[in-house]
Amino acid sequence: MAMAPRLDLRQSQSLVMTPQLQQAIKLLALSNLELEAFIGGELERNPLLEAGTDIALPAREQAELPDGVEPQSGPDAPADVLIGKGSGEADGPLDVDHGAETFIDDGPSDRALPGGADPGRSSADFGADGPDFDSFAAPEQGLYEHLMHQAGAALSGRALMIAEQLIGQIDDAGYLEADLLETAYRLGVPLAEVEAVLAVIQGFDPAGIAARSLSECIALQVKEADRYDPAMATLIANLDILAKGQIAHLRRICGVDEEDMADMIRELRGYDPKPGLRYANDRPAAVVPDVLIAPAGNGWSVEINGATLPRILVNRRYHHQLASGARDKTSKAWVSDCLASANWLIKALDQRQRTILRVTEEILRRQEGFFRHGVAHLRPLTLRVVADAVGLHESTISRVTSNKYLSCPRGTYELKFFFTSAIAAADGGEAASAEAVKSHIKQLIADEPPNAILSDDSLVDLLRERGFDIARRTVAKYREAIGLGSSVQRRRQKALGGR
Repeated sequence: MAMAPRLDLRQSQSLVMTPQLQQAIKLLALSNLELEAFIGGELERNPLLEAGTDIALPAREQAELPDGVEPQSGPDAPADVLIGKGSGEADGPLDVDHGAETFIDDGPSDRALPGGADPGRSSADFGADGPDFDSFAAPEQGLYEHLMHQAGAALSGRALMIAEQLIGQIDDAGYLEADLLETAYRLGVPLAEVEAVLAVIQGFDPAGIAARSLSECIALQVKEADRYDPAMATLIANLDILAKGQIAHLRRICGVDEEDMADMIRELRGYDPKPGLRYANDRPAAVVPDVLIAPAGNGWSVEINGATLPRILVNRRYHHQLASGARDKTSKAWVSDCLASANWLIKALDQRQRTILRVTEEILRRQEGFFRHGVAHLRPLTLRVVADAVGLHESTISRVTSNKYLSCPRGTYELKFFFTSAIAAADGGEAASAEAVKSHIKQLIADEPPNAILSDDSLVDLLRERGFDIARRTVAKYREAIGLGSSVQRRRQKALGGR
């Protein structure tokens, strides 16, 4: 074989992950919050991009889906085609801002009545005197501020300093997590002085605050109500026996009859085991849906929630100034790259919305029984079925449904919620979804009488009567997944509730 160098010409095919392709794939999986942060970074990086008005991205669609009618998603190519053939150089009209000249009708939420009234909100929502301005007030003070306000009025000097240290170590539920001996050593004060300050704090509002255990928390509240007698003290000291449901043994320890024990347990249930939570002001943020679904005649109206989407535009005037002022090839190439990147981002964002809408329409068609009748009519569905229906890859569907939510008359649900495994039908008919089976299990347990608690075997028989062929092990798994105890635990709970 010759060892001399030579030139060979070969032809091959390969998939190259271009920056535009990586960006389009990334945008599909982003939630609204992540998308807003991403666009903020692009606005800082690209001088040709600017923030538009707070309306939805252009080319958003509304879909009417009457019975038996296929949804229309427009003539635009799907995301896979855009990713493969899209050209950032094209100067499309997607970034034209019509907000200053044309009223953008994004759907029912944007249609205003004459005089500026909002059709989605009646005057009754505000009351006869107008809006309730208390709803715009600052959040209530937290537990720490509430306790420090009381400590400032009751203590002073070194005692106030000790109280500040102790209050700072009270968790959100109202329990003291500090070790008193360690706190006394760190502050250089006697332990008795720390215990005395703690006794003062435990007298603050709410009752039961700064306790070091559940028993102490309940005991503080009982003392506040002046109900701390020897029998109640014994009951509080033996809460573990009460949790096991050993009422007869507990009655003998407390030395009371059955009626007094029932009254004591009923009173015990009225106390708050986590008194600090009523002052918690770190409320979790509500989920903002990406897609809105509402009934429309015999079908459904599907639209993207434009209120959560930032709008970006290309500053054509600034681009003209930069392009006309560029003298060398490097400057001209930089301006051209900025324009191409801006155009591609706008088109990718627009296509992202179209893809989400198309996938949601297909989910709606497949799970229409859920939207009309509830979770019991949820059907089994996989990513592959939706991918084949809309002409996209299965991985694209997975990205589209990640961290995306839809709002419908039945509530707000993650798109992943509608993809469930199949449970075979007992009669050999159409399979049911796992969520539907869970719904039936929850209903059966909710309807069971206190004197006839259903075992897992009984649940299997009842589910088979309803057409679900399911094993006992699966019933137990689904029951635990929805937070329901075993038959023994439920029997004990209902016995305590009856007492």
